[in-house]
Amino acid sequence: MAGWGGFFFSLLNYKTEKYVIAENRKIGILFRLYQLAVLGYIIGWVFVAKKGYQEREDAIQTSVITKLKGVSLTNTSETGPYLWSPEDYVIPQNGEQVFFVVTNYIETPNQRLGFCAESIKVPDGQCQSDDDCPEGESVIAGNGIKTGFCLNTTGTCEIHAWCPVEYSKRPTEPLLGEAENFTIYIKNFIRFPKFEFSKSNVLETSDASYLKGCFYDKVDHPYCPIFRLGELVSRTGHDFHEMAVKGGSVGILIEWNCDLDKDFSECNPQYSFTRLDMDLNNSVTSGYNFRFARYYKDPGGETNRTLYKVYGIRFDIMINGQAGKFNIVPTIIAIGSGVALMGVGAFVCDMILLYMMNTSSFYRERKFEIINFKKEKSKQKDGKAGNRDKRSRKPGAAEDATNSIKKPEEIELAVETSPLEEGDATVKKRGPTIPRNTGQRYSGIMSQKGAPSKQHITFSSHN
Repeated sequence: MAGWGGFFFSLLNYKTEKYVIAENRKIGILFRLYQLAVLGYIIGWVFVAKKGYQEREDAIQTSVITKLKGVSLTNTSETGPYLWSPEDYVIPQNGEQVFFVVTNYIETPNQRLGFCAESIKVPDGQCQSDDDCPEGESVIAGNGIKTGFCLNTTGTCEIHAWCPVEYSKRPTEPLLGEAENFTIYIKNFIRFPKFEFSKSNVLETSDASYLKGCFYDKVDHPYCPIFRLGELVSRTGHDFHEMAVKGGSVGILIEWNCDLDKDFSECNPQYSFTRLDMDLNNSVTSGYNFRFARYYKDPGGETNRTLYKVYGIRFDIMINGQAGKFNIVPTIIAIGSGVALMGVGAFVCDMILLYMMNTSSFYRERKFEIINFKKEKSKQKDGKAGNRDKRSRKPGAAEDATNSIKKPEEIELAVETSPLEEGDATVKKRGPTIPRNTGQRYSGIMSQKGAPSKQHITFSSHN
C-alpha cells in the first residue's frame, strides 16, 4: 500500500524544464539541421507555395452561358439535301452548362402508327411461331407491342408501332463533318461572396467587333472565350473526325485561382480540356448517342414523324476555383505550427541524448533534479545555525588565550582545530600574538600526521 501511495502522491508533483547545455557536437548538428528544415518548410512551403498566411474560400458561385454558331449541309438518300443550323444540331438550344452537338445521325423518315415487323436486331422480337408472340406484350428493348402473329418473311413478331422501324446502319463518316469549324462561345461569371469579389472571363470593352473576330489564345486573347470545336477536341489529345463518327464526351474545366492580395487583373481563368468517356479499342461502350423525333402532319391530317438517332459530342463545362486574402488568424496558426515542430525536434534530440547514447546516464543525472522546498529551507536554517556557533566559538577561544597570560609561569594551552574539507591541504594554525615587551617566548608543537589535529602552546619566563 505504501508503494501505491507513493505513486499517487508522485502524480501531484510538478515537472518544469531545466536547461542544460550539452557540449555534444553530433546532437547539436542534428538539432540545427532539423531547425533549418522546419524553417525551410514554414517559409518555402507553408508561406510561399501554399500561402498559409491567407484566408481562403472555395465556395465559388458561378454561371455559364454558351452559344454555338456555324452551319453544315447534308445530303442523304432518305431526305435529300438538308441545311443544319445551331437550332438543329445543338441540344438543348438555350445554351446551358451541359450541351450536345450533333456530328452524325441515322434518319428514319415518314414514320406513322401502324403494323409492321419488328427489327431482326431485337432478340425478344424474333420468333418461329405465333406462340412466341403473345398479343399485347411489349417487345423488350424493341419498338412496339406484339400483335400475336409471327411473320415468316422476317422471322420476327408483328408489332404495333411507328412504322417502318429503324433499319439503317451508322455512317462510317460523320455526316456533319463541317462541325469541326463550328464556334462555341463560353461566357462565365464567378463570385466569391466572402470577399465580395466578382469577375467574368470576357474582356470588358466597348468595342462590339472584338468578339466577332477573335479566338481564344492564352497569351494574346485570354479574355476571348471563343473556341473552334475541332481545336477544342484536339486539345484533349483525340482526333475530331474519329470522335464525330460514334460520339463522345468532352470536359471543359475553367479554374479561377485568385490571389486577392494582388491586383484585380492578376485573377485570370485557366482552361483545360479532357475526354470523359472511355475509348478502349473501339469498345461498344464508347461513344455517345440518343434518339429524338420531329413530328408533322401530312396533307390528310395524319401525324407522321422523322426519327433521328444522333451521334455527337457532349460538352460538360465545369467551374472550379478558390480565392485567398491575407488574414492574421491563419498567419498565427501557421507560425504556431512551426513552433510546435521546433519542439518536436527538441524532444527527439532529448530522447537520443538521454536514452540512446553510451553517456546517457551522465546526461540524465545533470538534467533531472528533485527539489523539495521545505527540505531545502530546513537545510538552509541548519547551515545558518552552524555558522553562528562557529562565530561564537572564535571570540571565546581568544578570551581564554588572553586570560592564560596572567602568570609568568609556564602555561600550556590546547587549541582544537576543526577537520579540513576533503582534498584540501593542511593549513597551519597561527597561535595568539604575544607582545614583544613581555620578555616571554613560546613554542608550538604540532601533532603527528594522522592523529587528531591539536596545537600546544607553552609560555615560559626568560630570566
